[in-house]
Amino acid sequence: MAVPKKKKSKSKSRSTRAAAWKLGTPSRSLCPRCGNAKTPHVVCPSCGWYKDRVVIDVG
Repeated sequence: MAVPKKKKSKSKSRSTRAAAWKLGTPSRSLCPRCGNAKTPHVVCPSCGWYKDRVVIDVG
């Protein structure tokens, strides 16, 4: 069985583990009302619509 020759420091082992915690970019979808890109299940920032109704008034 392989045995490490030197002790790995806390910062090295923690940074190795932290590499798995990185988040990917959020998915994007097109707004059916105005056609701009938006995140799914969120009010469209450009027109203010969500699920066939106005939620916020975008002036």
